[in-house]
Amino acid sequence: MNRLFLIIAVFLLSQNVLAGEKTITTSDGVDLYVKVEGRGTPLLYIHGGPGSGSYWFEKLTGEFLEEHFTVVYLDQRGVGRSKSSPSKDYSMDRMALDFEEVRLALGFEAWLTLGHSFGGVLQMGYAKRYPEAQKGMLMINCTLNLPESACGSWLPKAAELVGETYSCEGDTVPVAQRMNEYGGKLREKGLFWKIGSRDPETFPKLDQISAEIENFNYDLSQYAMNSQDYWQNFKALSADMNMPVLYFYGSTDFMVGPEHYRGLNFSNLLLWENKGGHVPFIEEPIELQKAILAYKEKYSF
Repeated sequence: MNRLFLIIAVFLLSQNVLAGEKTITTSDGVDLYVKVEGRGTPLLYIHGGPGSGSYWFEKLTGEFLEEHFTVVYLDQRGVGRSKSSPSKDYSMDRMALDFEEVRLALGFEAWLTLGHSFGGVLQMGYAKRYPEAQKGMLMINCTLNLPESACGSWLPKAAELVGETYSCEGDTVPVAQRMNEYGGKLREKGLFWKIGSRDPETFPKLDQISAEIENFNYDLSQYAMNSQDYWQNFKALSADMNMPVLYFYGSTDFMVGPEHYRGLNFSNLLLWENKGGHVPFIEEPIELQKAILAYKEKYSF
């Protein structure tokens, strides 16, 4: 790395002059909302959903993370406070390029990423395309294989909760459409929360926090689940990735699957089980903090 670049980067981090809200415009003209807070190794939050945004994550765990990292909160294109793609480009190539353009705009040589849920798919797509950009990945209740999560856990559990049985095998209806169908049945019965939480107030709390954002942009959620870019087995890429990975998963998280960690072949893997569901930021915050600090110490970030 260029020595002058290093000196400038260290100065910027030490002075925290990058802090605050900003708009970063991508090469295809989309304005992205970005906020930078904290000190230490830069860490990009890659939210899930698709389309959940970064706001509730900042409100729930920002204070802790900012004590240990320079946290980059990003609302992905078509989400929250960011603008939509005029060309409706929400491909994996474009999403990964967005992350890379944000990194370059902020002047970071490399960074950590912390993904949640669908964010794990995005982390893997980013790592495949820009292998030098991520020096580590923290995966919090992440899916790396949407078909496996949907067919092996989400849909069978949803069917069980509404008194039915279901198997993807032989079903000609697209998986995303079937998930919408069962999601509707769960909501009708007031049981949706049981897919990923021990507490019926967990998901309403997330919605309540996100509702503080006026004119929240939901465009990404309308396109991503119908894109074949995301319905691949990204676990297969893990054997080729050498950066240290924290995989934090919940034994009652049926959205991703309690055994979704099986088949991960990262060479530097810290596997961490907890008893919670899909949103440890609410249900298991202390356990999550322990895992993040253990990862930080183990790999000297």
